[in-house]
Amino acid sequence: MTYQLDPKSPVVPRTGPATSGRSAAAQPDRGRATPRSAPRFGTLPLGDPTGGADGIRWRESVDGAQIYPRVVIDRDVKLTMSDGATLRATVIRPANRFGQTVLTPYPAIVNINPYNRATVDLVDNLTHAPVLGRALRVASTSLDATDTALGGLTRLTGTLAGGILDVFGINRTLVRSGYVQVIVDVRGTGASGGKWQILGAREQQDSVEVISWAAEQDWCDGRVGLAGWSYSAINSLQAADKRPPELGAVFAVEGCDDIVRDIYITGGMPSAFIPMWLSVVNVLKWVPNPSTWIRDALRGDTLAWLRDRVASPATEIPSLLWGFLTARDDRIFDDPYFDERDPQVGRIEVPTFTVGGWHDLFGGSATGIYERLELEPGRKQMLIGDGYHFDVGTGHGSSSAPPRLDVLERAWFDRWLKGQRNGIDFYGPVTMMQQGGSWTSGPSFPRPGVRPQRLYLTDDASDTAEHSVHDGSLSPVPGQGLSSLHVRPDLRGLASRDMTQVTAGASMVFGNSFTTDARFQERGALSFTSAPVTAATHLSGALNLRLNVATTAHEAIWAVTVNDVAPDGSSAVLTNGALSATNRALDRSRSSFTDDGTLVGAYHHLSRKRKLPVPADEPVRIDIGLVPTDAVLEPGHRLRVDVYAASFPRYLTVVPDLLKARGRRQRLVLDPAHPSYLTFLADDGLARADHRKPESESTTR
Repeated sequence: MTYQLDPKSPVVPRTGPATSGRSAAAQPDRGRATPRSAPRFGTLPLGDPTGGADGIRWRESVDGAQIYPRVVIDRDVKLTMSDGATLRATVIRPANRFGQTVLTPYPAIVNINPYNRATVDLVDNLTHAPVLGRALRVASTSLDATDTALGGLTRLTGTLAGGILDVFGINRTLVRSGYVQVIVDVRGTGASGGKWQILGAREQQDSVEVISWAAEQDWCDGRVGLAGWSYSAINSLQAADKRPPELGAVFAVEGCDDIVRDIYITGGMPSAFIPMWLSVVNVLKWVPNPSTWIRDALRGDTLAWLRDRVASPATEIPSLLWGFLTARDDRIFDDPYFDERDPQVGRIEVPTFTVGGWHDLFGGSATGIYERLELEPGRKQMLIGDGYHFDVGTGHGSSSAPPRLDVLERAWFDRWLKGQRNGIDFYGPVTMMQQGGSWTSGPSFPRPGVRPQRLYLTDDASDTAEHSVHDGSLSPVPGQGLSSLHVRPDLRGLASRDMTQVTAGASMVFGNSFTTDARFQERGALSFTSAPVTAATHLSGALNLRLNVATTAHEAIWAVTVNDVAPDGSSAVLTNGALSATNRALDRSRSSFTDDGTLVGAYHHLSRKRKLPVPADEPVRIDIGLVPTDAVLEPGHRLRVDVYAASFPRYLTVVPDLLKARGRRQRLVLDPAHPSYLTFLADDGLARADHRKPESESTTR
C-alpha cells in the first residue's frame, strides 16, 4: 500500500533558538515543518522505501561531481575543554584542485567516538587507496553469496557498499560537497587526555563544548550537525538532548537510549558483549596516533597522555569483574549510573534520523528512540533493517532497498543544515525491512491494521518440533490439562542467533544456525508452535510472554525467542527476550498495555532493592518483554515460541546467582488456572489459521 501525506495537514511552526553570531536570514528553516505548498525537488509519495525519484537525486548528488575536487586533512587539532582537559581532533575541509584549503565557511559535521582516530585513518587510507580502495568498493557491491557458506561473510563486507563507513569515519565526498568534518577522540581514548567516562556527564559536556567550538571557527558558518554509529550515535543523542543552540540536525546509526535493558543487563543478566567491548576500547586507547606521535613527543604531549593512561589503565574492567564475582557493584543493576548515561530523547528538538536493526545490540532502542522523539514525522525518521550491529547498511542502494546510508546522511544534512528542499522530510517516516518479507515504508510503528492477539502455550503436540525437548502448541484457546515441563541449561546458545547478536554480528560467518535456522539450539528448548497461517499475517510492535514457572533453586534464568517456522521446518528467530526470576518485579508505570489493559510490553525494575524471592519448587508468574519487531508470516508458515533455561553467552549469570541456582531443575507449569501465553500485535491471519491437524498427522506424536 502507498500512503500519501495529507495535503491539508496544518503546518506546525516551531521556533528554535537563534544561532549566535549568524543572521537569521542565513539560517535554514531547521526548526520548522516544511509547508505542504512549498516548492521542493521531486514528488516522493509516502510509502516508497527507495525514495523514488528523490532517492535517485540524492544518490546522484553523492556519486556525481562535487563542488570541490579534493580535501585537506589536519590530524593535529587540539581542543581545550572547560576543565582543562585536551581533546584531539581531525578536521577535514574542502580544497581546490591544487590542494589549497577553501576559505568559504560551511556547516560542520561532528563525530565523537572512542575508537581512536588512528582506526579511522586506517579505514580511510584503505578505502581511498588508488587501486585497493576502488577494488574493495567494487567487490563489496558485486559479491553476493547469500545462499552459500560464505553468505555471512559477504553480508559483513557488504557494509562498505552500504555507506556506513562514511558515516563512521572520514566522508571525503560529503566534505567535497561543501561541509567541514570534525572527528574527535572521546576524552581518555585515542590521543585525547583525561579519563574515559563511558558516556558520563563530563563527557557529555565535552560534546556540547565541541559543538560550540566548531560553530565559532572561521571555517564553519555556524551550523553544526552530529553524526555517528554506535557509541558516537549515543553521544550524538546525549548532546542533542542538551539543546545546544548551534546544533541543527542529528544522523544517528544504531544508537541506544536504554543501555541497561538493551545490552548491559538484559533481563537482569550481564551480557558477554560488555567485557569484550571494554577490552577493545581499553586496548585502543593505549595506541598512540602514528600521524602525530613524533610531534607529540617533542612537545611533551606524550608524557601527559601516558600519565592519564596510567591513572586509568583499564577503565571499568576491575569494577565489572568485581561486580560479576560478588554482585556488590551497583552497576550490575539498574542504577543512577545508567540514568546519567541514557539520552533523554524526549528533550531533543532538532531533526533526527535514526537507523537500527531488529537484531542489533540495541534492538529495543531501534523503535524506542523514534517513539520517544517528540517531533513531527518527517523531522524524525526511523529506518530499521533485518540485521545486526556490524552489517548495518548491507543491501542498501539495491533496486527495492533504501538508499545507502551515506546518501541518506547527505540528504538529511542538506535539508536541515543548508535548507535544500530535497524531499528527505517526505521520506518514510517509518522505513522497515519486514522480517520474512521486504522493505516497506509507512506512517507509523506499529504498522496500521494490527490489533492485540493472544496465543496460549499448550501441551498438545504440534508435530513440528520433535527435535526439541518438548513439542507443544500455540493455540487461540487455553489448554485443559495440567502438566509440568522440565528444561535444563545447555551450551547450544553458542550456535544461535543470540550468539550472533551478542558478537554484534561477527559469528554470522559460521553459517545458518547462527542466523536463520534455530533448530540446533531448539534441541534444548520447550517449543510451542501454531497451526500454519492460510494468509499473509503481519506482526508489528511489542510482544510479551507470560509464563508460569518453577525451580528447585532460589534463582532461575529464562530465555525465550519467537520464531517464524517455514514449511521446510527451518526456524528463524524474529525476536528474543530473557528474565531472571528474582527480577520479575514489574514497573507498571513504564510498561505498555493495550486499550483493554493487557500487558504487551513488560518493563522490569532490575534494581537491587526490587529483587523478589523465588520460593523453591513453587510456581511464580513472570512476564518477559521481547524486542519489538515487524514481520510477516507467509501462507503455510507458523509462529513458534521457544523457552530455554539459559542462552549462553547472550545472558550471563553473576557468580552469587549462579551459586544460588546450582544444580537447579527448571520447569514450565501449564496450568489452566494460570495459563502461559504470548501477547502481540498482528492482523487476523493467526486467528484464521487452520488448527485442525491433517489426517496424516492425527495419529503422529
